[in-house]
Amino acid sequence: MTDDLYRIDDTDRELIALLRDNARLPLSAIAKRLRVSRGTVQNRLAKLEDSGLIVGYTVRLKPTAEPHRIRAWMGIAVAGNTTDGVLRALRGEPCVQTLHSTNGRWDFVAEIRADSLEAFDRALGRIRAIDGIAASETSILLSTHKL
Repeated sequence: MTDDLYRIDDTDRELIALLRDNARLPLSAIAKRLRVSRGTVQNRLAKLEDSGLIVGYTVRLKPTAEPHRIRAWMGIAVAGNTTDGVLRALRGEPCVQTLHSTNGRWDFVAEIRADSLEAFDRALGRIRAIDGIAASETSILLSTHKL
């Protein structure tokens, strides 16, 4: 099944919102909050997974769990028609944690993580050297106020 065939509805959206908040929430608790049966939740979850709309579950650490880790947002402008090559290179860069295409000034916004300032500097150098990157701007994240 592909995500083109499975259209989500409001119940699916509520289910996804609950899982985003706590992916370990028991199916019975989800069913109670959604006012549906446990079997309905289980079937909808299976359809969301089988369709590829839900691609996995993860652990989110609070920022203070890794106090020495450097985190930053990097805006990236792409030159000409080099988007595919730049995207491939950024996907292969281990320090790039998330990558978003955007409208406006930047073509991409990347979340960068490194274990030290030296590693961060090396990562920025590698990214800026990617053929097709016209400009970039990086802002180090100092604190987080909401997860």
